[in-house]
Amino acid sequence: MTVKNLKFASIIVVILMTAVTTGSTQAYPEFLRVARVRYKAQNCMFCHTQPAGGEGWNERGTWLVEEKKRRNAEKVDVDWLQDYKLAVQQTPPARPAPQAGQTVRAAAYKAPDDLDFRAASIISEGVRLHAELFSLKSNAGKKLPTIIQAHGWGGTAAGFRWDSLQLARAGYLVINFDYRGWGESDSRMVLTKPAPDWNDTAQMREARTFTAEVKEVRGVVDPLEMTTDWFNAIHWAMGEPMVDTDHIGLRGSSYSGGHVIYVAARDPRIKAVVSQVGALDSRPRSNPLAGSVENQLNVAYQEATQRARGDSGYPAPFARVIGNLIGAPVRDHLFQYHPVEDAHRLTNTAALFIVAEKEELFDNKDHAKLGYERIPHQNKRYVEVPNITHYGIYTTERNRAIQLAIEWFDQYLKK
Repeated sequence: MTVKNLKFASIIVVILMTAVTTGSTQAYPEFLRVARVRYKAQNCMFCHTQPAGGEGWNERGTWLVEEKKRRNAEKVDVDWLQDYKLAVQQTPPARPAPQAGQTVRAAAYKAPDDLDFRAASIISEGVRLHAELFSLKSNAGKKLPTIIQAHGWGGTAAGFRWDSLQLARAGYLVINFDYRGWGESDSRMVLTKPAPDWNDTAQMREARTFTAEVKEVRGVVDPLEMTTDWFNAIHWAMGEPMVDTDHIGLRGSSYSGGHVIYVAARDPRIKAVVSQVGALDSRPRSNPLAGSVENQLNVAYQEATQRARGDSGYPAPFARVIGNLIGAPVRDHLFQYHPVEDAHRLTNTAALFIVAEKEELFDNKDHAKLGYERIPHQNKRYVEVPNITHYGIYTTERNRAIQLAIEWFDQYLKK
C-alpha cells in the first residue's frame, strides 16, 4: 500500500469511528441537551457507563431506570433528575463493592456526633472477623436491645453503615460484621505446600506450631461458612456488656435474608428477624440465575471432585460467575443450603419479610413467600414493596425498608 493510499485509509477509519461514536451519542440528543443545560452533564456518562451511551448505567442511570418502572412511564423524563438529587441527599449509596480501597475503612470512618462507633474482632473457627458497633452516646453503659446484621452476596459491613445509624438512633445497639474473606475480616488459610512430617507417632497427638506458606481464601461465597460466622457473631454478642441478651434480633438482606432464617431456626435466643429481598433456597431449581438445573449439578460436582482430589483450589477472589454477582460460590455447598425448609422451626421468633414486587434474581414465591407461609405462628408479616426490582431496596425504597425494620424490632425487642 502506498503512503497516499495509507493516509486515505486512515482518514476513512477516523470518519467511520467518529460516525459510530456520534451516532451512539445522538441516541438521546434531547435528553442530553437538557441535562447539559440544567445539570451540567458533559456527555452520556452522566447516566451511562460509556461516553456513547447504550447498555450499562451508573448509579444515576440505574435510579432513572427504576423510576421509570415505578412511575409506569413510557420513557425517562430528564426532570426526574431533580428528584434523584433529593433521593441521594436522603439515602447514601448502597452495596459498596467489597474490594479494598473502594470504601472507607473503619479506622478512617467518622460516625455522626450523636453516635458511638467502634470496631471489634470476632473469632469464627479461628478466623478474625471484622465487626462494627453503633449506639447512641446518650445510651452509653446501658443494656440495649441488639440487632446483628451482615450483608448478602458480595456485600460488606461498610454497606450497612447508613442502616446502622438509623437503627442506633432508634435505640438499639447495632453489630455489623464482615464474613471471613470479605471486607476487613481475615481469611481462612490453606497450605500451598505440604506440612512438615511428624518426627514420631507421639508428635501426631500434639498440636504443632510450624512455619508454612499459605494462601488466603477471599471473595468466595460459601453459605455454610457464612452462617457459621453468624452463629459466632451471636456468641460474641452474648459476652458484650451493653447487649441485652434477652432481646436480640437479626437483619439480613438479599443472600443474608436467607441466612437470618437459617440461623434463627437453630438458635432459640433470637427473638426477631428481618429478611429483606431474601434468597431462601440455593438449590438448582430455585436458582435460575445460575443456569439450568442440569448444568448447575454438573459444574458443582465437577468442581467439588477437583477440589477433593487436589486438582484445583477455591475460585478466584471476587470473580463474577453468576450474573453480575461479586464472588464465585462453592457450588456444592449451595445445594446444602435451603433455609426455606427451616422456616417451620421459627416457633418463637417474629419474622418480617420485605420483598421487591418485580424481583428479577429469583421468584419470591419459592423464597420469602414460601418461608413466610411455613412459619407456624402469627407473629409474622410479608410486605411487598411495589414497582421495584431487587436493588431498588437499596436506593429509592431504602428509607422505607429501614423504617419497616425499626417498627418490627420495636414491636418485638422492646417489650
